[in-house]
Amino acid sequence: MGEGGPVGQKLAIALAFGSSAAVMVLELVSLRLVAPYIGLTLETNTAVIGVALAAIATGAALGGRFADVAPPQRTLGPLFLLAGALVMLVLPVVRWTGEALRGGASELVFLVLAVTLFAPASLLAAVTPMVTKLRLDTLAQTGTVVGRLSAYATVGGIVGTVVTGFVFVATVPISTIVLTLGAALVVVGAALTFLLRGVQAAVKPVALAVVGATLTLVAPRPCEVETAYHCARVVADPNRESGRTLYLDQARHSYVDLKDPTYLEFEYIKSFAAAINGTWAEGRPLNALHVGGGGLTMTRYVTATRPGSKHQVYEIDKAVVELDKRELGVQTGPDLAVTVQDGRLGVRDEETDSRDLVLMDAFSGLSVPWHLTTRELVADVRRVLRPDGLYLVNVIDYGAAKFAKAEIKTAQAVFPYVAVIARKDELSGHSGGNFVVAASDKPIDVPAIVGHLEPSMDVLDRPDSFVGDAPVLTDDYAPVDQLLTPYSG
Repeated sequence: MGEGGPVGQKLAIALAFGSSAAVMVLELVSLRLVAPYIGLTLETNTAVIGVALAAIATGAALGGRFADVAPPQRTLGPLFLLAGALVMLVLPVVRWTGEALRGGASELVFLVLAVTLFAPASLLAAVTPMVTKLRLDTLAQTGTVVGRLSAYATVGGIVGTVVTGFVFVATVPISTIVLTLGAALVVVGAALTFLLRGVQAAVKPVALAVVGATLTLVAPRPCEVETAYHCARVVADPNRESGRTLYLDQARHSYVDLKDPTYLEFEYIKSFAAAINGTWAEGRPLNALHVGGGGLTMTRYVTATRPGSKHQVYEIDKAVVELDKRELGVQTGPDLAVTVQDGRLGVRDEETDSRDLVLMDAFSGLSVPWHLTTRELVADVRRVLRPDGLYLVNVIDYGAAKFAKAEIKTAQAVFPYVAVIARKDELSGHSGGNFVVAASDKPIDVPAIVGHLEPSMDVLDRPDSFVGDAPVLTDDYAPVDQLLTPYSG
């Protein structure tokens, strides 16, 4: 079909470019959809990417096959229409499934996502071989046409990835992205169908798209705020009038008492406080560095119990900081600086021997981001700490606790004195949960820390036997997600 046909060169390029971009937008949005229900780990990312690639391969193969069996003029428009309709069904299906199974059956949630992602992605991947068939005039042009359209499809995928990651997710709610993408595909499909086949062929897919859009609008919303990194919400404590819990994705991340900053709810936060109070005299002001902000519980506590303390917080998620200010009463100022920045870069910029306390409480899903676990990062923390300083890390692990043990071993590779604070049953290997790793260049006052802990808690002063042959995590080798055993009870 020549330049004057219904699908000219510019339109063919636009369709190949746009369909590939749409696949990548859908893939990245799908990762955000499942995060509130099954977390966001390397395995989750890998699995979603695998589903998307399988869909692309399937769509390309079937699209080429059907292009030889049926005239692409008849199938191209309905292809976009049906893909758009199915895109609009992704969000309500995943969210209703996720809410129904919240707290369990994460494999089923992912299976539902895989099916709902695979179908529209396959249809969109079939577009390029179809428009390629329409653009082939002679065999002499085959290489040029196939190469050109494949190149533009690849560029479309790159643009879809970059724009989604840098612009869409950071500025627009996930539901809006899904609805807009689905609507755009439906509009393109309706236009193509009308152009190539007439208006009647577009009626059924358009009706399906309308149903999908309606379901999307009424689907459950697990987020109060959809941030660039998390699904965030603040929930009032029904048993404590001034209590508030900050949820990031599916996890309770922080608890704050708006009226009493000395009230600590979570076990690991109490361990932080015990380590601090067992290390320094009562009321002594501290110069503290916090990697990970959350609800800023510890900044409130330290300021209330040690007036005159100064805090520098590095929190990568700007929307979480804004939520803290809006709903948790956080006020920044000379004694509380909050910088929206990756914690690794923040530590790197800190002056040597400038902090009494470095507190690591940063999470991506249920694990510490791998680049905040390595020996190189711990060595930089040691540089920032004063000679009598203290490094505290919150680690969550279960089962064999391989990740927790690796993080302890990594701290031991840098600091001469390392202790572990946890429940007695956790330290005996009979359960899992939060492990607080304490590291310092000076001996850790274990009896003083124990004196500030509840009876169920203990301090392991020499964790060598607990750690065993765990690996030291480095920038070159830090399989955090593979070592971590998530909570399954």
